[in-house]
Amino acid sequence: MPKRDEAKPAPEAGPTGAEVLAYLRRHPEFLPRHPELLGAPAEGEAIVDLRQFLVRRLQDEVRTAQNDFSDLVATSRANHSAQSRVHTAALAIISARSFEHLMEVTTSDLAVHLDADVVSLCIENQTGGTVRAPMRGIRILEPGAIETLMGKKREVLLRPYVAGDPILFGPGAGIVRSDALLRLDMGHGAPDGLLALGARAEGQFLPAQGTELLTFLAQVLAVSIRSWLDLPEG
Repeated sequence: MPKRDEAKPAPEAGPTGAEVLAYLRRHPEFLPRHPELLGAPAEGEAIVDLRQFLVRRLQDEVRTAQNDFSDLVATSRANHSAQSRVHTAALAIISARSFEHLMEVTTSDLAVHLDADVVSLCIENQTGGTVRAPMRGIRILEPGAIETLMGKKREVLLRPYVAGDPILFGPGAGIVRSDALLRLDMGHGAPDGLLALGARAEGQFLPAQGTELLTFLAQVLAVSIRSWLDLPEG
């Protein structure tokens, strides 16, 4: 005769919330002895950690954006300042009252307008003989010297760290630690020319800087020289 299945005992029910509350009231020392019971469950800890991670990442992104904005503002201000300086220098050039005044503006005033310490107008000697510079700030170069310095096509050369070259800067070369060299195209039959800007601060002229403004300035100066000397265009 088959045996009847014995009835399985029903699982004991856990304490109700009211019973737990009543127990804690009767034993107020229980929770202080077991503080781990008051901590957030593992899932809660993960949520809190994720929230903190997201907050930190957002804060980092905000700081990065603020730094980028500050850099952009600084660059914009520097570009505006450079543009203003070059425009002022160009106006001084075209406002010259004579060729001699133009040479004075070029070799003296441009240093102030362009925040340079030494400025030279360099001209290659095409005569084959000895030529003396007609005035201070003008340097006479050997034929081919400009191409040796700048190559055939480069219009502007920015050098952040140099020892001043006496050939370019004469007695002022000793203070030059950074320079900008601007090729001057003064027209067909005219000697090759170069405007040399020297600064005592290392890194003042950086290759990463834009050269459009300096190219424009070189063109203005070349056209002015050509006009005063009545030279044909190239």
